[in-house]
Amino acid sequence: MLYSDYFADAPLHGEKTFRRRYRMSRTLFLRIVNSIREFDSYFKCKKDCTGTLGFTSIQKCTTVMRMLAYGAPGDSLDDYGRMAESTSIECFYKFRQAVEAVFGPQYLRTPNAEDTGRILAQNAARGFPGMLGSIDCMHWKWKNCQFAWQGLYKGAKGGCSVVLEAVATNDLWIWHSFFGMLGTHNDINILQCPPVFAKLVEGHSPPVNFEVNGRQYNKGYYLADGIYPRWSTFVNTISNPVAGGKNAWFAKIQEACRKDVERAFGVLQSRFAVVRYPAQTWSKDQMWEIMTCCVILHNMIIESEQEEPVFDTEPYYRQGPLAEVDHQLPATWTAYLSMRQEIRDPQVHHQLQQDLVEHLWRLKGEAGNDV
Repeated sequence: MLYSDYFADAPLHGEKTFRRRYRMSRTLFLRIVNSIREFDSYFKCKKDCTGTLGFTSIQKCTTVMRMLAYGAPGDSLDDYGRMAESTSIECFYKFRQAVEAVFGPQYLRTPNAEDTGRILAQNAARGFPGMLGSIDCMHWKWKNCQFAWQGLYKGAKGGCSVVLEAVATNDLWIWHSFFGMLGTHNDINILQCPPVFAKLVEGHSPPVNFEVNGRQYNKGYYLADGIYPRWSTFVNTISNPVAGGKNAWFAKIQEACRKDVERAFGVLQSRFAVVRYPAQTWSKDQMWEIMTCCVILHNMIIESEQEEPVFDTEPYYRQGPLAEVDHQLPATWTAYLSMRQEIRDPQVHHQLQQDLVEHLWRLKGEAGNDV
């Protein structure tokens, strides 16, 4: 039934229905199936001791995708997939391990020089030269948080949660993800922990040089909301600007572009309901693995829908408090402290913000003159 419904030469359900139920195209799904089958023999169709054939890789991966896409429990597909609850859950965790191992190095990489150049060009066309993306946090509720830990994970909004910090660009690609911080943390606390600026501080990040309003800058920046600190690597909005002025125009454009990361969170949760509903697991390690798998699949879907796919082979190192983060030693300790101080310079933050205000106001005037 599964083959005739979705994978036959003339399937019962077309591409549109397939994409709605699998959250991706049939071509991409079969690519994932073939790759993880080669990586892990668990997904190969084998005979048991009685000579009876087991489940095929398509059956196993379909069950997992339904659990990810709909947030369905393990026993919800036994009538259609003929798979017991224990087998469904086993497939679920085998699948996310295989996806992380096979596709993680490509789809969870940090931007290299080529990626950085492409991101800078796209954002410069939107009026923000030097911008590397938008940064924000998302909370994933944890239903089965152990009672002894609830004081650590229960935030101000009530209920236990674990936080995902991410950097996204206009095409909704998530270039940086850091998951695992306690739900009691806010954006400022989380900022002290993740390695989003690790390569920059250590002097190993791709160079970013740009000019705004006649002034030169040598570090890229991220658009952020008002809670983020006044660092040279953040550009925040202007609160309560005078209507009709240049500050109001800057706030409008900044808040519109900063919604990139909010849109990425919304698409991630709409595609994979498992991260929209409260987590049922008892382990934070498993939550990390599920979130990582969903981010990888999200980026794969984004790439499959682009006219010009993004490919890269730069090694990826797991980022998060549950994994070892690969760091490279800076040239000197003095250089490390100096760069750290430059990142946290509030004067550069203020100057950059004012230069962007003037830059966007001038672009608005030029657009009005063209009309």
